[in-house]
Order: sequence, then structure tokens, then C-alpha cells
Amino acid sequence: MVANRKKEIGTSSSSGRPLLRSCLDSACGCQIDFSEYLEYDFSYKESRNGGKPQPPPRIRPPGEHYIDTHNDEPWSFSFGTGEEKGIWMNSGDQAGSIMATLVWLLMTYSAVTVTLLTVTEGIPPVLGMIYTLLCAMALACHAKTSLSDPGSVPRAAVPQEEQRRESPSHSMCGQCQTFKPPMSHHCRICNRCVSRMDHHCPWMNNCVGAANLKHFILFLIYTWTCAAYSLVLFGWNYFFCADEDCTFHVVVIHLVRAMTFLCIGAFLFTSSMLMNVTYGLMTGIGTIDRLKKKATNTMSQSDEEPIALKDVFGIAGFHTWPFPIDPVFDDYDRVMGYSTPQRLVREQQFMEQAAAIGGQQGGGGASSSKWNDSHPL
Repeated sequence: MVANRKKEIGTSSSSGRPLLRSCLDSACGCQIDFSEYLEYDFSYKESRNGGKPQPPPRIRPPGEHYIDTHNDEPWSFSFGTGEEKGIWMNSGDQAGSIMATLVWLLMTYSAVTVTLLTVTEGIPPVLGMIYTLLCAMALACHAKTSLSDPGSVPRAAVPQEEQRRESPSHSMCGQCQTFKPPMSHHCRICNRCVSRMDHHCPWMNNCVGAANLKHFILFLIYTWTCAAYSLVLFGWNYFFCADEDCTFHVVVIHLVRAMTFLCIGAFLFTSSMLMNVTYGLMTGIGTIDRLKKKATNTMSQSDEEPIALKDVFGIAGFHTWPFPIDPVFDDYDRVMGYSTPQRLVREQQFMEQAAAIGGQQGGGGASSSKWNDSHPL
């Protein structure tokens, strides 16, 4: 559970909650409890206690989190998909690079075409501004999906405590030689194991996994909206507008015809992908797992749970959902399916600090310190 956010300074005297968090909660009308204290002793050894296993820690009630201000991500200015690279970029797939560039060229072509329609007074300026804004959001989501770590599993990954209690043995990746979390797959193009991997998308030139699924969904939604918006705009002009003011310029009309075929193809493709993603969220089965289950005729034996929207868009608030910004997960380890020894050590330190603060306040019980949990940028 890692966050690169700085701790908020100042607390409210009434409840001990951070002052900034209290102001935000009062402004948006939301109320989230960020307290956390796990009664679990990481130094407990069964050999010293007669072989008696330690009782499992209490389960966190919903809404209780802690903050980890350490950032495990590399800081080097280098591009690649390796764990030591500072900026995630898949440059080993030439076909994927061409297809991802083609997306930008086609979206730019459509934006220029609509802009020319606005300049030649073929459509009202406000309609052209709306389409350009939608294109800009689609391209921003595409860039975020392509350049974001999809949820690669580090070499130091270890099973979560709950996973360790439920099963004495765990899967290992034969390629990465690391722990392989449930529902993760090894991508031969990115050469990494990806948590909750759905598929490798050549149009994104990247895998679609737990960490960038939000950006991928937003790209599909904005691209679908652009295509539908253009088809409605052109269809209304062609079928329902007989005024001379609706006539397109003789040069621009050829661009519009080509763009119409482009929008039809984009509309059909994104509609299919949106249905595929929606099915995956509702069933909890990704594209790769679904194909494997269909090949072995085991779809009826699936016991996966639906994926909650907070595990895709985060808990930062509904106002962050339409924008391509990294989601803040309530429990990063649970979403990704693994933890790391460094995070477990820092969690123990947080608990010790919380216990010390609770003892100084005279209660000796659970700490009233408020923490938050999110994913590193």
C-alpha cells in the first residue's frame, strides 16, 4: 500500500482529522473514516510460543486506510518496461508503435476536418469546440494508457497475508521467476507479469491491466462519443438541413466523406470493446481468462466476483472519474493481488507509531491518526 502523497499538515481540534481533509469533506458532503490500526505482531514467532500460531489480524472495516508516503518507483529518466526504467514505454513492438501513432493521426485528422467545417461556417463554432474537446480528452486518455504501468509485478512481490493463510503454495511465473498473483498473466511483448491483465492492446501499444484500466475505458468512451457525435452532426446536415447555410465547402466535403467512413468503423469497434470491458467488469473475468475458459469449456465453473468500480476508478471522488488521472485505491495490495516486504515493514512501523501515539493520549488503544492509501505515480 504505497502513496507518494505528502501527509497533510494541521488537524482539526474536534476530531483529530487533517484540516484539509475536513474542509474537503465539508465541501463535497462526503465523510470517510481514514483511521487504521492492525493488531498484528510481525515479530511473532511460533517457535517461541510453543508452536501456537498467531491469531489473524482483524479485518479492516470499509473506509479505514493508512498512508504510506514512500515511493518505490524508479526515478531514472529512462524509457522501457523494465523494473528499473523510470518511464513506462513499450518500444519493442514495431507494429504496436505504428498502430498507436495511427490513432493519433486519425484523431488529429478528424479534429482538423471539424475545425475546417467551423472556419468555413459549415457548422456552428460551439459544435466544433465540443468535438475538439472530446478529441483532446480521447488523446489524453490514449497517452495515459500507453505510458502508464498497467500493473507490472515487481521481483520483490510476495503474497498478501490473506493469500498466505488460505494457501500454503502459490503460483510462480516461469519467465519472470517471481510470485504470480491471481488473475495475472505474463505478456511476452512487454516481458512482464501484469496484475489482473485483460489483454495486450496494439492500439495502445501496452497491456491493459489493473493500474490503467480506467484510462483505457475513458479512451473507449471518449472515442465512441466522438464517432457518434460526428455521425449525428453529418447525418443531420445531410438529411434534415436544406438551407444554403448548411452546405459544406467544396474542398471540405471530400474530407467529410472520408471522415464518415472513419467514424463508422470507430463507432462499431469501440462499441464492441465497450461491451467486452463491461462484460469483464460484471463477471470479473478478463479477456484472456475468458478465452481460456471457453477453450476448455469451463465457463460454467467460474467463481470470480464482479470487479467493483472503486477498484477501477478509485475512491478519490466522482469528480476524478472523467479525467485521465491515476486512481486512488482504498487497498492497493488487494487490487494488485500482491504486496512487497518493504511495504510490510513500513506497515509495521506505522502500526508501532500509531500504538505509541495512542499510548501517549492515555487510551492505549487504537490510534486516532488518520491515514490514506493510494497507488504511486
